[in-house]
Amino acid sequence: MEVLDSGGVTIPTENGGADLDTLRHRKPRSDSSNGLLLPDSVNDAGAPPSEVRDRVDSSLNEVQGRANLAGENETRESSGGGGNVDVRYTYRPSVPAHRRVRESPLSSDAIFKQSHAGLFNLCVVVLVAVNSRLIIENLMKYGWLIRTDFWFSSTSLRDWPLFMCCLSLSVFPLAAFTVEKLVLRKCISEPVAIFLHVIITMTEVLYPVYVTLRCDSAFLSGVTLMLLTCIVWLKLVSYAHTSYDIRTLANSADKANPEVSYYVSLKSLAYFMLAPTLCYQPSYPRSPCIRKGWVARQFAKLVIFTGFMGFIIEQYINPIVRNSKHPLKGDLLYGIERVLKLSVPNLYVWLCMFYCFFHLWLNILAELLCFGDREFYKDWWNAKSVGDYWRMWNMPVHKWMVRHVYFPCLRRNIPKVPAIIFAFLVSAVFHELCIAVPCRLFKLWAFLGIMFQVPLVFITNYLQERFGSMVGNMIFWFTFCIFGQPMCVLLYYHDLMNRKGTMS
Repeated sequence: MEVLDSGGVTIPTENGGADLDTLRHRKPRSDSSNGLLLPDSVNDAGAPPSEVRDRVDSSLNEVQGRANLAGENETRESSGGGGNVDVRYTYRPSVPAHRRVRESPLSSDAIFKQSHAGLFNLCVVVLVAVNSRLIIENLMKYGWLIRTDFWFSSTSLRDWPLFMCCLSLSVFPLAAFTVEKLVLRKCISEPVAIFLHVIITMTEVLYPVYVTLRCDSAFLSGVTLMLLTCIVWLKLVSYAHTSYDIRTLANSADKANPEVSYYVSLKSLAYFMLAPTLCYQPSYPRSPCIRKGWVARQFAKLVIFTGFMGFIIEQYINPIVRNSKHPLKGDLLYGIERVLKLSVPNLYVWLCMFYCFFHLWLNILAELLCFGDREFYKDWWNAKSVGDYWRMWNMPVHKWMVRHVYFPCLRRNIPKVPAIIFAFLVSAVFHELCIAVPCRLFKLWAFLGIMFQVPLVFITNYLQERFGSMVGNMIFWFTFCIFGQPMCVLLYYHDLMNRKGTMS
């Protein structure tokens, strides 16, 4: 190493200990020069002596660290050259081993500043090992429980009215396009256009509900039809609302953007109906090309995870549910045990569903359509409250709610809390439609489950401000994934079985 004295003379040294002795025994010539080429923050003539002393000590610690590093480098070089380690200049006893205040890596003040990649890998290994053992034990004890007609059976042919209903849903976007075309040509007035859009959207929901209730279809077919119905309804509302807003801005004299112009394009509407978004706009950011190999890999993952999800449902969830009792009737401890036993496989299925739909399927669809904005979800697993979860886990629905429900309420001078309640009310109605109609069972469990999120939003926000983010995150995981979803599964299953028993 080399140390500069106050006159700019370079003093060669052999090790960190010599540097330390030179620095500590050299007498400073003035207040502004202390025998070491220190940073400007240390060479402060106007600072108090105690502050200057602290800065000098900090610089000494930095020099000591460089000295130790140099000694380690010398050790590596000497050991790599001849195999003999030269320890004469490495970690001298005179060099302090403890130079600053530091926390243990797992202490509360430092745990979130460390990288936990190794612990994450350990958790993955343990998770795979434990679940592999459980799968093998389950197969040895109960055998292969998956039915041969899990994917398709002859009874599925009875669901052809639902399939025809799915195909006929394309009529409603064409009807909405016709209304907008008539408004553009000034054939109908604005109130008439709004009334026609209301009729179109209401018919689009009631027609599939009627078909599903009239046909003795499978639950999976009914859920698929109702999900598609809700998606088309949300898109129609966004198309009508956005077109009205563009038309208003284009006709206003003091419009904020002078380039806004109202036009109707069937091509843009068709692209919007297929695109993985619920918010209409005339144009979208586009990706340059379609990666065919990437699409094939994602589709292979989709098939694998869908099969794994079906395996968990048939091998674990169905036997647990069939061997359970109604959670609100009978022994309380037995109901809690069934809910907790169902929570783990239900959580796996829910995570697989999220990965298959929001990551794999929506990205495949976006790639095929060259849709550029692929923020379909955020890191909802780090949600600090229930409100954060609902804002991050389903970005297409969240953007639709913010754009067409929440902020329109605020612009009409509706307070924030009622606007939040109204947004959850809309979500609760569609959750109930997607589950109750295919089950032909209107017990409002899904509706009440979504509305129960409203007080949880304010409770977890309060706990987050009072105790920190971890408390809200743990409450979110417990109430939503460990307790809420398994309870809803048991409630709907037993009510459905009771309805079939009374009908037979």
